Amino acid sequence: MRKKQKEFLALYEPIHDDFERFCRARVYGDMDFRDLMNETLLKAFEKFEELRAKEAFLSYLLSISVRILANNNRKRKEESDSFEVVAIKAHDVNAKTDNKADSYFLHQALAQLPDEQRESIILFEISGFSIKEIAAIQNATESSVKQRLRRGRMRLREILTFEAKNSGSTVKSEVS
Repeated sequence: MRKKQKEFLALYEPIHDDFERFCRARVYGDMDFRDLMNETLLKAFEKFEELRAKEAFLSYLLSISVRILANNNRKRKEESDSFEVVAIKAHDVNAKTDNKADSYFLHQALAQLPDEQRESIILFEISGFSIKEIAAIQNATESSVKQRLRRGRMRLREILTFEAKNSGSTVKSEVS
C-alpha cells in the first residue's frame, strides 16, 4: 500500500498545477473544483493498478474528472426535472488574473457552451493539450475535436461580443 501511495504521489506532484487549472476552469459554477479534484484523485487511486501508461497519468485523471462531472450534471438535471433549482454562480476568488472582469466574463461565456465544446477549449487553450490528446481524453476523432474547437470559439466570440455590447464594457474578445 505504501509503495502504491508513493508511486501515485510521484506521478501526481509534477502535474498538480495543470490538473487544478483544468478543474477550476471546467467546473465553473457547477461544483467546487476541490470536490472534483478530491473525488477524481480518490477514484484514480482506487483504480491505479489499471493505469497502463504512467506517461498518460494526467490524461487518466482528466478522463476520470470528465466522467465525474457528467455524472454530477446528470444528477443535477434529474433533480431540476423534479423540482425547481436555482443555479448560483460562485466567483472564483482564487483566480490569479490581472483583470478579474475579463476572467469573470470568460468563465460565464464558457459555462454557456455545450460540455464537449467547453472541455475541448479548456483542454486546448488553457491546459495546452494537443488535438490528438484531447481526442483520446474525449474518446472522439481528431476531426470532431477540431470541429468542437471551431464551433466553441465562434460561439464564445458571439457571447463575449454580445456581453460587451450590452454591458457597455470594454472587454475585448480575443478568442480566435
